[in-house]
Amino acid sequence: MLIIDEIMVDDLVPYLQFACNLDKCLGHCCTMEGGLGAPLLPAEIEELQKSYKVVKDFLPREHVETIERLGLFEHIDGEYTTMCYNNKACVFVYYDGSVAKCSIEKSYLDGKLKWRKPISCHLFPLRIKYNGFTRLYYQRISECDVALEQGKRENIYLSDFLKDSLIRAFGNSWYVKFNNLCQNMRINNKNS
Repeated sequence: MLIIDEIMVDDLVPYLQFACNLDKCLGHCCTMEGGLGAPLLPAEIEELQKSYKVVKDFLPREHVETIERLGLFEHIDGEYTTMCYNNKACVFVYYDGSVAKCSIEKSYLDGKLKWRKPISCHLFPLRIKYNGFTRLYYQRISECDVALEQGKRENIYLSDFLKDSLIRAFGNSWYVKFNNLCQNMRINNKNS
């Protein structure tokens, strides 16, 4: 376990090579079965509500109906998550052909929102766990195996692929320390 400014990082993270391939995974991280959507921080609830007003018109009809009936998010055992349609797709998913994409991020990239999306989505496949301390770990799902393969082919490390989201979550100073540590660990691993 690595510790960077009181953030614990699983030992596997520095060595993972990863680059999303939406053409192959079809945005599965936004449509995983299980009934719970993306984890939300309490401070993100207001942003989610503002976002809905902007994205509502291009969401699938059944997602809007789910939101109107059940709300934007769930609050279970002190944890917040986005609401899901049919215990699967996040209600903020829209489809670009057969690829599930985030309507909030699309609106952000189009300049219609200032908030990009929940930090848990931006960091995926890394997850944050809070248990009196903050732990950052890789959540393996088989649908991301193609991203691991593409990362290896293109020599892109997860620490680089998620640079923007890691800076957003922990700050630039933390990211520089983290990335330097990852690079040093990889160099030392090659030399041993």
